[in-house]
Amino acid sequence: MGIREYVVCSGARNLALIDSLLQCEDVVVWSHFEERAAAFYALGRMMDTREPCAIITTSGTAVAEVLPAVIECHYQARPLVVISADRPSSFRGSGAPQAIEQVGILGNFVEGSEDVEGQVGELFNGWSKRKPWHLNVCLDESAETVVTEDLVVGDWKVAKEKLDVSTFVRFFDEVWQGVVVMVGGLEPEDRGEVMHFLKTLKVPVVADATSGLRELLGDLCLVNPDKVLRENTPAKILRIGEVPVGRFWRDLESPEMAKVEVLSISRTGFSGLARESQVIKGEISRVLNGAAASEFAEVGDVLDILKGNGRRASQLDELLEAYPDSEPSLVRLLSLYSTVGESLYLGNSLPIREWGEFAQRDLPQEIVRANRGANGIDGQLATWAGWTHGIDDAWVLLGDLTTLYDLSAPILFQDCEAQGRVIAVMNNGGGRIFDRLPRVKAMGEAQRGIIANEHAFNFESWATMWGWDYQRVDNADELEIEGGEVPLVVEIVPCEKQTADFWEAYAKLK
Repeated sequence: MGIREYVVCSGARNLALIDSLLQCEDVVVWSHFEERAAAFYALGRMMDTREPCAIITTSGTAVAEVLPAVIECHYQARPLVVISADRPSSFRGSGAPQAIEQVGILGNFVEGSEDVEGQVGELFNGWSKRKPWHLNVCLDESAETVVTEDLVVGDWKVAKEKLDVSTFVRFFDEVWQGVVVMVGGLEPEDRGEVMHFLKTLKVPVVADATSGLRELLGDLCLVNPDKVLRENTPAKILRIGEVPVGRFWRDLESPEMAKVEVLSISRTGFSGLARESQVIKGEISRVLNGAAASEFAEVGDVLDILKGNGRRASQLDELLEAYPDSEPSLVRLLSLYSTVGESLYLGNSLPIREWGEFAQRDLPQEIVRANRGANGIDGQLATWAGWTHGIDDAWVLLGDLTTLYDLSAPILFQDCEAQGRVIAVMNNGGGRIFDRLPRVKAMGEAQRGIIANEHAFNFESWATMWGWDYQRVDNADELEIEGGEVPLVVEIVPCEKQTADFWEAYAKLK
């Protein structure tokens, strides 16, 4: 099936599977003790290799632990294979130790689920290699190895999807009321084609950091796009790539935005909106080439949205200077340091939004990744570990709660010889992304604390536990980062008052 990498979580029930795997040649075997992080690590490996990866679990609740990563892979269209060991089917429903109903446990988030017991027939029949797959293997305790010489593999060859780009071509009819392009995360091979297309159109663009184009499109990229687009809403929105991060994308679901025509070009096929909109499913470069995007004429900034871009950029710079120890200002400063890195991973959910709004725009940062399939905050550090194994000068920015979700993931770095790793943790004492919601603002202090999951933890002892270097930053003057032989944890603690004052002033910008 082309699976060359396996992440194994050992248990008594899956020993025969693992023993068989270890006798195979030309495969890479990763090991981790915790299934949730292991599955996200497999996701990271697929980001790096662009090939399927498998995780092998033991029976019982171990299988349930991989569900969050399977969900993320489903919405990212990543071909994760879950191979779960199971007790014989006669144990089901008995309540016997480590015997649960594993078949179908991953629900609609896998493309197929097969229950294997006794004589093995045909497997992987109809797998597209674009979605997760589940093999549940029933094993008696006496099983020593799993022999597969006579195994029949189903019709798994991936056929290219037929593309109908007529909708894309028609989208550019009647553009006198304005077009804006929102670019989400892109696969590396699509970025050049998309950039050329956008520079031809010369329309206003909202480019997420994960597009790899944010710093390359120059004056075409909107500053403070959520507010600008609410005040100057175009008739048409073209989305390219993953679902955009910004708030305006969600605003498109509101009744007053119902007349805005939305077309998505997505390799996953998901519209990303809970309203009627058009989707072209396919590899981005194929769609653009199929529509002869290079021959599209310039559309331009029909609504003159870009005219105020320079002024808005200057206003933002002044605000960031006025509140140097606020969270957005520290993100800007961190973004300048991060340009020395070879890659950047952004954790959900406040860091990725603040990076998109406030990070520097002058120096290209093309290799940027995130888990935006289901927008969950679990498994972020493990995914980054899988994506960047063996790569020097890799950077990640996580929130404090996101880091707390994944405290065991650093063990995945034990055999990694990469240098210059930087783990930046924005510790604002909880989930501060909720603070600006009107409903939360109206609550009392104690209620707001519950909503934000407030805490007083720091990450120095965590860094020490794994033998990593540590630096705490309480203000802009203390932020000076230099990676070394071992990973460096940079704990950034923004000023709460300056952050609140910044957001209040930012909301008033015109």
